[in-house]
Amino acid sequence: MGSRIVVGIADYKLANAPDTLVTYALGSCVGISLYDAQAKLGGLAHIMLPDSSLFATGATEGRMKFADTAIPDVLGALVKAGADRRRLTAKIAGGANMFRAQGALDADGVSHIGQKNVERVRSVLGSLGIPIVAAETGENYGRTLFVDLESGKMIVQSLGRSTKEV
Repeated sequence: MGSRIVVGIADYKLANAPDTLVTYALGSCVGISLYDAQAKLGGLAHIMLPDSSLFATGATEGRMKFADTAIPDVLGALVKAGADRRRLTAKIAGGANMFRAQGALDADGVSHIGQKNVERVRSVLGSLGIPIVAAETGENYGRTLFVDLESGKMIVQSLGRSTKEV
C-alpha cells in the first residue's frame, strides 16, 4: 500500500503507483488529474481561478491558482518525470456553484466562478490535446477527491452524498 499525498489549494503533486493523490474542499475550485496508465504516473492540481491574465502580468508566483497556467505546468512536470504526453488522460471534479448553496446569487458573475473554472479547464485540456475521460462537476456542493495511481480511478466524496468512482 502506498502513501496518501495531499494536494493543497493552488498546488499540485506528482506521484507513481501505488501512491494515492488527494485534494480536499473543492467548492468552486477544480481538481485536475492527469494520468499515464502505462507508466502509472499521475499529477493532481487544485486550481482556484480560470485565467491568470486578469491578475499581475509576468507573475510566476501563484501559477497553480489558475487553470491556464497550472495545467501546462503539471503537464511539463509529468513529461519531465517520464510520462508520455500521448498517453495522458484527464479526470476533473469540482466547479460547484457554492454561492447558490448559500442562497446568494449576484449579477456580476461571481456566483458562477465554478462554471467558469470548469469551462477554462476543459478549454486548456482541449488545446493541449488531453482527453477528459471523466468529470464530476457543477451542482452546489463541495467535493474531496482521491486518485489511485495503481488503477487510475478517481473517487469523489461529498458530505451527505454517495461516493462516486469516475
